[in-house]
Amino acid sequence: MSDIIIYTTKLCPYCVAAKRLLAKKGARFEEVDVTFDPDGRARMTARANGSRTVPQIFFGDHHVGGCDELYALEYQGQLDGLLSPQATAAE
Repeated sequence: MSDIIIYTTKLCPYCVAAKRLLAKKGARFEEVDVTFDPDGRARMTARANGSRTVPQIFFGDHHVGGCDELYALEYQGQLDGLLSPQATAAE
């Protein structure tokens, strides 16, 4: 199991963009599709402190947030530092 988990739904452009950035960075991640999984969506929402939108991204126990927050980390030059422990080939 990867240290990065991204909760997604099908046809979500923000999910695609977040996964594309992580893959571009060479980060391995586990995708959890909650499209037709109400129990999975409930677990995601509880873990994300009530956030119901997708994607929801976690680096270990750290809740990054969604796509906007992931890209903000990239633009601020902080994403590489967060990824460095797991920066290997993308799945």
